[in-house]
Amino acid sequence: MLIPRTVVWIFSFGSMVLGADVASGQDYPNKPIRIVTSIPGGTGDVVARLIAPRLSGSFGQRLIVDNRPSGVIPAEIVAKATPDGYTLLFYTTALWITPLLQKTPYDPVRDFSPITLAASSPNVLVVHPSVAANSVKELIALAKARPGELNYGTSGVGTSAHIAAELFKAMAGVNFVHVPYKGSGLVILALLGNEVQVNFAPAAAVAPHMKSSKVRALAVTSAQPSALLPGLPTVAASGLLGYETVNSVGILAPAKTPAAIINRLNQEIARVLNQAEVKEKFFGIGLEVAPSSPEQFAALIKSEITRISKVIQDAGIRAN
Repeated sequence: MLIPRTVVWIFSFGSMVLGADVASGQDYPNKPIRIVTSIPGGTGDVVARLIAPRLSGSFGQRLIVDNRPSGVIPAEIVAKATPDGYTLLFYTTALWITPLLQKTPYDPVRDFSPITLAASSPNVLVVHPSVAANSVKELIALAKARPGELNYGTSGVGTSAHIAAELFKAMAGVNFVHVPYKGSGLVILALLGNEVQVNFAPAAAVAPHMKSSKVRALAVTSAQPSALLPGLPTVAASGLLGYETVNSVGILAPAKTPAAIINRLNQEIARVLNQAEVKEKFFGIGLEVAPSSPEQFAALIKSEITRISKVIQDAGIRAN
């Protein structure tokens, strides 16, 4: 009986070692990785296509960008995928804002394992040149003197611009009128044509019009000044202490993905994001790289859900 017991013991020990190797993520990845994201040209798609080729070189495996219609579809696919590190989600703040406005087939906290925040960008508070305000304080004073006369545009209910404007209204005690459009391009045209007088726009969308003085920039919505818009103060430093809204894009895996795989992905993605060439490319499209730990990203999602849900509730925002 000695020999069979010895064989069994050796086999069991070998199995334990093999299991440890798998659990540690040392053999990951050994096949292509699918990145699920938004439509071509969306923020998540652009970030994915900047990162994927460089990760592919590190991993020695293909990273396939899988574009799906924006909305809940990309998140639903990843939430239901096998938690083995071979299906990832590159997505924006819509991941956790959408469930606050409507029923979704996923829970932004329960159904995902955050890997890292990838990039962020503030909105820019801009006004039409006809608006007699050169600062946030002057805009607030004007809005209080003319309640309901200033319009602000967004590309839809629950967008980052909508949240930014409603938070501003609540904190400043002013009444702007919301005018939703079908697309961000139409919002900019409406601002240039003075159909709306106020906008909380992505930096990249309004930077050319700021340079040509077709719009006037008053402040950025981030907590700290942004290198994307040097010289512009923050809304918080201009009279609304504590005000902050940013657009973020992050990378997540299905819930219960092994921690070793999450950490491996986090380290490799952070290495890519910190490359000077990548930072420059992100900067060129109006994004600042912002790698984080999985724990930091998870905490950010939870805090944003708490903060934004209050804005939505107080403003009575409802999905169309």
